[in-house]
Amino acid sequence: MLKPSLWEDRSKAEALGRRLNWIRDKVEAFLQMEKTLKDLEELLDLAQREGEESLEGELARELNRLDKALEEELLATLLDEPYDGCNAILTLHAGAGGTEAQDWAAMLLRMYTRWAEEKGYQVELLDYLAGEEAGIKSATILVKGKNAYGYLKAEKGVHRLVRISPFDTAGRRHTSFASVDVIPEVPFEEEVEINPSDLKIDTFRAQGAGGQYVNKTDSAVRITHLPTGIVVTCQSERSQYANRQAAMKILQAKLAALKREEQKRELQRLRGQQREIAWGSQIRSYVFHPYTLVKDHRTGLEIHDAQRVMDGQIDPFIQAYLRQKKAPGEKAAKSQGSGL
Repeated sequence: MLKPSLWEDRSKAEALGRRLNWIRDKVEAFLQMEKTLKDLEELLDLAQREGEESLEGELARELNRLDKALEEELLATLLDEPYDGCNAILTLHAGAGGTEAQDWAAMLLRMYTRWAEEKGYQVELLDYLAGEEAGIKSATILVKGKNAYGYLKAEKGVHRLVRISPFDTAGRRHTSFASVDVIPEVPFEEEVEINPSDLKIDTFRAQGAGGQYVNKTDSAVRITHLPTGIVVTCQSERSQYANRQAAMKILQAKLAALKREEQKRELQRLRGQQREIAWGSQIRSYVFHPYTLVKDHRTGLEIHDAQRVMDGQIDPFIQAYLRQKKAPGEKAAKSQGSGL
C-alpha cells in the first residue's frame, strides 16, 4: 500500500520553496522602488537648487512610472497561492447556440490575447477548433509570463453575452454563453530525486535456465522504496551492479509515473467543479444592447465601456476578484448605471 507521506512532504517543501521565492521577489522589488524614489528626490533637489525647470517633465514621467509599478506590486502581493507565479493554460468552449455562441467564444479569445500582449506575456496557441460558419467551438492558449495564472484564474467560469446578433437577419437580441477554464502550467521534472536512505536493497541468487553463472552468486537485486512501498526486481543481467542500475531505472520510472498521477489530481483540484454553460452559471455578463455594460456577478463591479473591456482592458475585474478573495464579503465599488 502506498504511503502518502513522501509526496505530502515533498509538496510541502516545494510550496515552501515557492513561498520563499515569492517573498524574496517582493522584497527585492520594493527595495528597488525605494532606491528609485531616493534617486528622484535627489534629482528634484538638484533641479530646485539649479533652477532647472526642464527637469520637471522628466520627473513627472518617472513618478508616474514608479506609481504604476507600486500599484502593480501591491496587487501582486495578493498572488500568494502555490501556483500563482506559473504560466496559464486557458481553454475556451462555446456554449449551446451554434454560430452565435461560437462567435462569442472567438471574441473572448481575442480579448484574452490582447490582454496578455498588453501585459508583455507570450501567447501560444495549443489547440483550435473552428466553428462551422464563424467563430470557434473551442481553443486553448498557453499564456507565458510571471503571475499569468495568478491573474487569469479570476476569469475561470461562464461568460454571458447579450447583443443584437449579426447572424440574425431579423435583428433580434440573442444571449450567448462561453466557458473559460484556467489551470497553471505546472513544471514537472521527469528525473525524480531518490534519497538512498529511503531504499532497502536485497540481493539473491538469480533464477534462470542454467549455465555457469546461474545460482553461483547473489547477482539479482530487489529494491524497496520505503516511503511508497514500491518494489522493483532485476535479475536479467549477469552482474549485481548491472542489475542494480537497471532496477534503479525502473524505480525512477515508477516514481515519475506516480508523481504524474499526483500532478493530475492536483490539477483536477485546481480546476474544480465544471459548471453548465448556461443561465445561472455566469460569473460575468457583457451587454451590448439595449445599453452597454459589463458586470461581474461575483464582485458587483460594473464597467460601461464594453468595447474597452473587449479590447483587453480586464484588469479592474481581475483586481476586484483578487481583493475580494482576500477580504470575503466585501463588494467592489460599483459604477453608476443600470444593473443586470
